[in-house]
Amino acid sequence: MKKLLLILFLSTSFFSCKAQGLLTEKNNFTRQDTLRGSITPERIWWDLTYYHLDVKVNPDKKFISGKNTIKYKVLSENNTMQIDLQAPLIITKVTQDEKELEVIHDGNAHFVKLLKKQIIGSTDSIIVHYKGNPKEAIRAPWDGGFSWRKDKNGNHFVATSCQGLGASVWWPCKDHMYDEVENMRISVTVPSYLMDVSNGRLESVKKHGDYTTYNWYIDNPINNYGVNVNIGDYAHFSEIYDGEKGNLDMDYYVLKYNLDKAKKHFKDAPKMMKAFEHWFGPYPFYEDGFKLVEVPYLGMEHQSSVTYGNQYKQGYLGRDLSGTGWGLKFDFIIIHEAGHEWFANNITNKDIADMWIHESFTNYSESLFIDYYYGKKAASEYVIGLRNSISNKAPIIGKYNVNKEGSGDMYNKGGNMLHTLRQLVNNDEKWRSILRKMNKVFYHQTVTTKQIENFLSEEIGINLKTFFDQYLRNKKIPTFTYKIKNNTLTYSWINVVDNFNMPLKVYLNDKVKWIYPSTEKQEIILKEKETDFKIDPNFYISVKN
Repeated sequence: MKKLLLILFLSTSFFSCKAQGLLTEKNNFTRQDTLRGSITPERIWWDLTYYHLDVKVNPDKKFISGKNTIKYKVLSENNTMQIDLQAPLIITKVTQDEKELEVIHDGNAHFVKLLKKQIIGSTDSIIVHYKGNPKEAIRAPWDGGFSWRKDKNGNHFVATSCQGLGASVWWPCKDHMYDEVENMRISVTVPSYLMDVSNGRLESVKKHGDYTTYNWYIDNPINNYGVNVNIGDYAHFSEIYDGEKGNLDMDYYVLKYNLDKAKKHFKDAPKMMKAFEHWFGPYPFYEDGFKLVEVPYLGMEHQSSVTYGNQYKQGYLGRDLSGTGWGLKFDFIIIHEAGHEWFANNITNKDIADMWIHESFTNYSESLFIDYYYGKKAASEYVIGLRNSISNKAPIIGKYNVNKEGSGDMYNKGGNMLHTLRQLVNNDEKWRSILRKMNKVFYHQTVTTKQIENFLSEEIGINLKTFFDQYLRNKKIPTFTYKIKNNTLTYSWINVVDNFNMPLKVYLNDKVKWIYPSTEKQEIILKEKETDFKIDPNFYISVKN
């Protein structure tokens, strides 16, 4: 996200850069982008095993301070470790075995010089101490950072969001998607009249003076941007969901004056769980439970701690993004952000250039939710309605190794790409089994586009290379051109990549027929009565007659 969703708000580019020796001058990437976005020699030699993030938040001063204990396994010999932390936050010291280590600072990358020999196969840890006034989010969740707000009673209402920008905007970590920590503890100290809600399960609450510490434990791998802090004058309610893997704790944290409203409105949460377990398989984080947490921005897919700010309205802030009416049948933020538990948090992209894996599948999950409750026709109308927001100005896949995501079309165009793929499968149960198998095969893994392409090609039984080249790596819509003259249908693909040969479902006098266009013109002799020719609208293509 998310950052998240809506194409109308997604200009989703951050500052672009010139990677020295990696990309052309035209792309204008910087050394900092390469340090942030690539698997550097100072990252690759060690594997994350555990974080304990211990941070104190002073809302009055918009100030944070604390430390992160980083445990790791040595994969190869090296004595320099890259830790990421973005200005204006500063690292005050780094220690190992209670000895302070030298740190060489290079912008937002900090190179820790380890004193002892790092033995392959061994495990060790460092402690990174830090403090400062973190970047304040101006337009969360799209720009990210800390949101320092107040509720209508004047109480502090604080939250973090950092997709794309990176978790290092508020805590020191190995800030690259490829290496997820195996488990994590988060301790957040806040003024005692407030509560912190973070990921995982609440282990303990300890009060000391005017401050209280909330200790949370995450018993599953988690990506960095999924880690969050939410601070407010919260009320809590919960329910037990009878899920595919047994009882699932579903907890809700909302501002106290919204409690009654939330108890009615959040009924979309168990409905979401029922639909998505049907389509995608068991919720991936039973051990950590599921939470919806009210925040002062729109929302975000923080793992097991999904944040919510849709003002208790149906649709997207009361609007139907599809223009069909179906988008007002559910709360967009609850459905979309929770859908990311399967696609983003369970299956995570290794490089942010492949963020379509998160957003395209989750965008399509909205229509699958509709499909489950309102039927296939309604779902098709919804996803087709989203096409109005597709720009086709840039490819969906971004630049690799420089922390650069692709076009915002990864949402609605990506969802329509998957809807088109469903038509090629042409069997709804098979399509469902593929989505479920995907979440099982790539369970708690970081993946590449190539892995997803290969998986889908194998499961569907079609070589999808040119299909994905067209929709992910090319900004043009496949155009089906045809002409009917003297009972002869002549057709071909244009505006496509080389060797594009996607089958197409058409109707002749309302009878289904599959045709197999290529870039070469083909002909079909029509029967005398076959005068009514239609193209299935579920395929995301343009048509030229």
